[in-house]
Amino acid sequence: MIAKDAAQITETVKKLFMKANVFLPEDTANAIKAAAEKESCPVAAAALDTAVQNLSAAASNIMPICQDTGMAVVFCEIGSEIQIVNGNLEDAVNQGVREAYRDGYFRCSVVDDPLFNRKNTSDNTPAVIYTSIVPGDKIRISVEPKGFGSENMSRIKMFNPSATKDDIIAFVTETVSSAQGNPCPPVVIGVGIGGTFDYAAVLAKKALTRNISERNKNPLYAALEKEILDAVNKTGVGAQGFGGDITALGVNIEYFPTHIAGLPCAVNINCHVARHAEEII
Repeated sequence: MIAKDAAQITETVKKLFMKANVFLPEDTANAIKAAAEKESCPVAAAALDTAVQNLSAAASNIMPICQDTGMAVVFCEIGSEIQIVNGNLEDAVNQGVREAYRDGYFRCSVVDDPLFNRKNTSDNTPAVIYTSIVPGDKIRISVEPKGFGSENMSRIKMFNPSATKDDIIAFVTETVSSAQGNPCPPVVIGVGIGGTFDYAAVLAKKALTRNISERNKNPLYAALEKEILDAVNKTGVGAQGFGGDITALGVNIEYFPTHIAGLPCAVNINCHVARHAEEII
C-alpha cells in the first residue's frame, strides 16, 4: 500500500477551490469570448462583452468570478493501492473547503438544515463528496463550486425504455427553454443518461467537471452532444435571456447501463461561469 497523508488532500482541495472560483477553464473562457464576437443580437452581445470583462477583472484582481461561490462538490477517484493516513478522506476534503472559503474570502452559502433551521454553517461545509475506487496509486480530485441559480433550473425525467434520442433532445431543450434567463445563460449543460433515478443526476453533475472542448468518447453520444447543443441554440433564449444566437456554450453527456424497464435522464444546468478544477496527487 502507498500512504497518502490526509493533509495533502486538504491542501489540494483548498488550492483547487481557490483556483476554480477565480479562474474559469480556458476552453470555457474562450467560448464566451467567441460567443461575444459572433452574437448578432446587440443586447445579448453586450451582456457577453460584460461577461468577458468580468472574467478579466476576476483574474487580475484574484477575486471570485461570481458572488455565488457555490456549494462545494468534490469527486475523488482513489487508487486501490492508496492508504490515507493521519486522517480520513471526508474530514480532509471538508477542511480543504473550509480553508479555501476562509482564505479566499468566498461567500459561504451552506445551511445546516435544509428545511427548518437553515442556519449558515459559516464555512461552506459540508461538501458533497463522491468517491470511487480505481486501479492505481494516485488520487484524482475534481472540484466543482456549484451555484444554485443554475442548479435550481435542473431536472430529471424517468423515460420509458422506448424513448428515442429525439425525446432526450426535446427534454433537454425544453428544460433550458423554460429556465429562460434564470440560470445566467449562455449555459453549460450536463446530461446524465442511464443508471437509476439518483445516479443519473450524479452522472449529469460529473459531466460538468469535463471541459466543454472534450467530447464523449462514444461517437454516438458525442454526436448527441452536438445535436442537443444545436437544438438549444435554436431556442432564442440567448445570453441572460435577452434573445439571440448563443443560449448554450457546451453540452457534456455521461451515461451508464440501466434497467430494461427504464431510461433515466437528468439535466444539470450550469451558468456560463462553469467552474471546475482537477489535480492528481
